[in-house]
Amino acid sequence: MLTRIFPFIDWFRGYNMAKFRADAIAGLTVALVLIPQSMAYAQLAGMPAYYGLYASFLPPLVAALFGSSRQLATGPVAVVSLMTSASLEPLATAGSGGYIAYAILLALMVGIFQLLLGVLKLGLVVNFLSHPVVNGFTNAAAIIIASSQLSKMFGVYVDKAEHHYETIIRVVEGAIHYTHWPTLAMGALAFAIMIVLKRVNPKIPNVLVAVALCTTLSWAIGFNHDAKAPLAAIRIPAVQESVGMFNAAVGHIEELAKERQAINVRLAEAKQGKNMVAQLDAQHDLSVLGVRMERLKHEAHVQRTFLREELMSGVVEPGGTLAFYRKGEVPSGMTDDGRTWRVRVGNAALDSGALRMTGGGAIVGTVPSGIPAISAPSLDLKVMLHLLPFAAIISLLGFMEAISIAKAMAAKTGQRLDPNQELIGQGLANILGACGKSYPASGSFSRSAVNLQAGAVTGMSSVFTSLMVVVALLFFTPLLYHLPQAVLAAVIMMAVIGLINASGFVHAWKAQWYDGVISIISFVATLAFAPHLDKGIMIGVGLSLGVFLYKSMRPTVASLSRSEDEALRDATAHGLRECKHIAMVRFDGPLFFANASFLEDKITERMMNNDKLRHIIIVASGINDMDASGEEALSLIVDRVRAAGVDISLCGVNEAVMAVFRRTHLLEKIGQDHVYTTMESAICATHESAHRNGDEDSCPLTTYCRLA
Repeated sequence: MLTRIFPFIDWFRGYNMAKFRADAIAGLTVALVLIPQSMAYAQLAGMPAYYGLYASFLPPLVAALFGSSRQLATGPVAVVSLMTSASLEPLATAGSGGYIAYAILLALMVGIFQLLLGVLKLGLVVNFLSHPVVNGFTNAAAIIIASSQLSKMFGVYVDKAEHHYETIIRVVEGAIHYTHWPTLAMGALAFAIMIVLKRVNPKIPNVLVAVALCTTLSWAIGFNHDAKAPLAAIRIPAVQESVGMFNAAVGHIEELAKERQAINVRLAEAKQGKNMVAQLDAQHDLSVLGVRMERLKHEAHVQRTFLREELMSGVVEPGGTLAFYRKGEVPSGMTDDGRTWRVRVGNAALDSGALRMTGGGAIVGTVPSGIPAISAPSLDLKVMLHLLPFAAIISLLGFMEAISIAKAMAAKTGQRLDPNQELIGQGLANILGACGKSYPASGSFSRSAVNLQAGAVTGMSSVFTSLMVVVALLFFTPLLYHLPQAVLAAVIMMAVIGLINASGFVHAWKAQWYDGVISIISFVATLAFAPHLDKGIMIGVGLSLGVFLYKSMRPTVASLSRSEDEALRDATAHGLRECKHIAMVRFDGPLFFANASFLEDKITERMMNNDKLRHIIIVASGINDMDASGEEALSLIVDRVRAAGVDISLCGVNEAVMAVFRRTHLLEKIGQDHVYTTMESAICATHESAHRNGDEDSCPLTTYCRLA
């Protein structure tokens, strides 16, 4: 009982110093990969980079303690990070305080959902995400993740569009207009270091080496070069005017947001009081307000785009302050500082007295030292209702990724794996992680592989990983200040390359053509609807369920005949001649309400197409279950067939279906002497009477019982 509640107790049976040393080395190795990778994934999720470290503190520890896999490395992963960003974008601005609070709340919801599935032993619900759907989604997600980092690689800033591909078009246009070459060079250098080290020696933590070298280089060359300047220091009238227009639009948006909040309160009160007139007035006011806000948002977007595209040269004035002129329009007699300066514009109003000017590459900046305060996330019912479908999808996707990795490792180690216990471990990891300011986490394929290769014996390796993250948070965060954003982008792009698996589409197509189609449609839909990734998954799941229902409603009904090897096979599929007087009909699937009439139609069709038919043998070996509708349909078939002067028998009936026959007295109607154990015994027993006075010279069914 104790080991069921606390699975980690099992680690210490036969535990010794050799295993302890192996776990310690493996935990340290995983931490060296996890620390830079988690910061990159946090930014992919729209969070400040250091929240990746918070998601690497408690989740790996708790998942290892309460999960069933001893080598699974839990923490931030690419797909779950992308799903987090997609689910929170409509609610708040990425990186804002509200956004962070919602991400932590989402982690709590994901954890509760996974924990409930595990406690109720409903791990099989993950099967609703079929392999073709996951393959299509994962390939599309890899492309979306990689392309989402292009802006950081080129050093351009653009507003996100309604669809991801429109955002990428904006990034490409921005890169054509202006690319910050030191940023691109820094990202390319990180790529080169990781690729070379991976080929030279895969055991070297290439991600950590790339991050360390590029951060050192960034510090040494002054890669980041920001400054603050008053609006008057920008000697471009059009920019000064644009800043004013942008601030006015943002200010009006904030005013309308407060007004909308008041109208929503009024609408709620009207609904509660069932005042239809007040409800209509409030809805009308909301519609008008929505149009005004959209116009202001468009105006802010236009001004923000203009400001971002304005390239300036900086000139040091006699007092030591910087003045900014349009690139190429520096007054004669003045010398610029050689940098290209731009106004850093976000979604908030600009401070006219201290504009943020950037003349270098983007870096991570200040990372708070210390462990985050442990506290329960604040709950908001409206937000939770909005996030509920996303929490369910992230829970299932995250668990599917984790359990797939865990199964692959268990096959190598021979360890027993309990999917429901793994759900409990992942659920508790996200719940307690949310209390430690973590966003949703899951099992990582790459880090789990590192953990296994490094020699991890038990979950103690993940305990050591968490301890290393704590040490990094306490003592080494100042070293991360100069880490270039382009390097984190390169880390993400390098990691997701392994998610692209074109052979998965071919494999699905070879298995069943419709699986290949579902995989391709899921892929295209996910790309088309991004960043609304849930739509791509829903379309794939809907198609999978549709195919399943169609196949259940129209299962294969085969006519059997003897082949050259004397086995009874599908006559249509193998081009075999059928007996004129005996029809052997095999029904492949459970006989229930959705397909009962289909069997009736197929039996009637055979009787109408063959006026010499004398006996029908239903091969029931494929009928593994039967409900009341199926039993009623079979009873009607027996009545109709015999009323038409044709006899009917069954063979290969399994125990569950035979029990239904007995309970409903259908066995008496069919006749005990008309139910046979095997196909051969049915043929031998019915062949003579069916062919008496018949005109068939040679029957294709008589090979086995020629003397009958």
